Amino acid sequence: MSRGEGGRGVDSGDVPRNGLAHRVPDLGALELLLAVARLGSLGRAARELGVTQPAASSRIRSMERQLGVALVDRSPQGSRLTDAGALVTDWARRVVEAAEAFDAGAQALRDRRDSRLRVAASMTIAEYLLPGWLIALRAQRPDTAVSLLAGNSSAVAERLLAGEADLGFVEGVSVPAGLDSVIVAHDRLIVVTAPGHPWARRRKRLQADELAATSLILREQGSGTRQVLDEALGGLARPLIELSSTTAVKAAAVSGAGPAVVSELALGEELSARRLVSVPLDGVHLRRALRAV
Repeated sequence: MSRGEGGRGVDSGDVPRNGLAHRVPDLGALELLLAVARLGSLGRAARELGVTQPAASSRIRSMERQLGVALVDRSPQGSRLTDAGALVTDWARRVVEAAEAFDAGAQALRDRRDSRLRVAASMTIAEYLLPGWLIALRAQRPDTAVSLLAGNSSAVAERLLAGEADLGFVEGVSVPAGLDSVIVAHDRLIVVTAPGHPWARRRKRLQADELAATSLILREQGSGTRQVLDEALGGLARPLIELSSTTAVKAAAVSGAGPAVVSELALGEELSARRLVSVPLDGVHLRRALRAV
């Protein structure tokens, strides 16, 4: 034991308790005191707050010890505030009202956060999957306003890490560094050409090494489609054309500029109308995971 201020003994390991939390009763105790003042009965106050009467009585005694004054006179007729208790109750009311204002402000912040969702998505997901997802979200959360930023997978990761988006969707081969992820869908890449291209009439399946050696209409560096294709083939020939959206890649292929590799999600209309032809591929699987990050 060592001697503290005023000659009181304190444990040598004690930390000085100078903070308000050690000197001011907690909100639950103050709410109980206010209920006793309003209802005139410790038992009724306990029932209103959902605690047992012994627990309520113990809490009042603990508060009295903490403050060093008697707050409540108990009698068979009920509970009555002492003069000190009436004064403390007035102070308690201000503290509880301030806490209620604090809680209301925090709830307003939560509501504002919940009502706005900033989404960044890679181009294929933004064009072909997100519209349906947003319709489903609106049915469940009609008050949520969504802003959408579309770009390639690398740009999505940059926006998230910079705090410019709350949620992202990417289609690359791996999770960008510094982000968590969950797989939400799968997709397959398909080799396509215009009907007049020699590959559209070939009888043998296209080999992976032939595809890798051919100049293709490609998405730009940093796109998930480009990453998946590059890794699956172990490298790519110099691009025939580099374009920044799936729609642009499809348009170039339809025009007969050359072969392209495009998400299956984006090809329904072009394949059914035979504006593009699917070229069977052998030796490599171009399946990829789509992730929320």
